Amino acid sequence: MAKRIKSGIKKHRQSLKKRERNTVVKSDLKTQVKKISAVIESGDQAAAEALFRETESKLKKAASKRVISKKTASRKTGRLAKRISRLSKAAEAPAQ
Repeated sequence: MAKRIKSGIKKHRQSLKKRERNTVVKSDLKTQVKKISAVIESGDQAAAEALFRETESKLKKAASKRVISKKTASRKTGRLAKRISRLSKAAEAPAQ
């Protein structure tokens, strides 16, 4: 059996903590994105915009903590914003 090195043992312990924390954050992000997708599908623009602000905040925070990359957070935010924008345009079209 290989020699046990204190720094290696500590690093492994830290990686397990980080993995657990990252799993929780990623799971929360997925749930949040599913929630906003459901609201967008229902067509409720006001609720979608309110939920979008919360989702965007969580994505940015996850990116700042390096749970996900900045580009991934930006891409997801942009795609959600685009869907909400389409929702608002669809709501305006029948009014004209």
